[in-house]
Amino acid sequence: MILYEYPFNERLRTYLRLERLFRRLFELVSRESSIDHHFALATMFEIMDVASRADLKSDLLRDLDRNKSMFENLRDNPAIAQNMLDHIIQQLNQCYSALHTQTGKTGQPLTEIDWLMSIRSRISIPGGTSSFDLPAYHRWQNCPAEQRHADLQQWTQCLRPLADALALLLRLLRETGSPQKVAATNGQFQQSLQAGKAYQLLRLRISTESGLIPEISANRLMVSVRLLRANEQGALQATSENAVFELTLCA
Repeated sequence: MILYEYPFNERLRTYLRLERLFRRLFELVSRESSIDHHFALATMFEIMDVASRADLKSDLLRDLDRNKSMFENLRDNPAIAQNMLDHIIQQLNQCYSALHTQTGKTGQPLTEIDWLMSIRSRISIPGGTSSFDLPAYHRWQNCPAEQRHADLQQWTQCLRPLADALALLLRLLRETGSPQKVAATNGQFQQSLQAGKAYQLLRLRISTESGLIPEISANRLMVSVRLLRANEQGALQATSENAVFELTLCA
């Protein structure tokens, strides 16, 4: 099954983009190749660019606080496992505290390292980090993997509060949805949404073997899915096939 996710608002769009970048970053940092570590740095700079949005931190803190209040209201509910509830509230408090105590924009300490910023200024230029452009960077790429790994771990430490907050919020959001099997007829599926409920995320799982690609659109009133298939040239074309897939709406 292939999972597709569709955010209902720009705030969640930013969250998902950052989550994807963090997954790539931590995967690349854990490897040993200098090429992987080059792209780890490139990804780190991408995160700094996306996270430079002025209201991102306030949005995250507000969402953490909203979730904490929601879970606090579940205390003494006999249907809720209180030890699990306490654990979630503790995680929310930890993420809130770590993010709140950070000053400036995400990655601010990295901007004070001139050597890193010289790489950042040239990494988007095709071939711009060649040895004759950045000899010190070329020297670093030829250091032992352990040293490069230690440096990357140190540099990415200031990004951890953002990564942890995003991971927790998105996990809690995804857990609010209940998967349902739905059917598309003649390549089309539509579903009206419950009035007064603010959905934030749509998750769609479809069989890999089907070869179908969903084109998703949604607003506060309706969800629409159009199924596409790639032709021999790779261009996407609408299909009239019937298909079954899994749909989850998260609020």
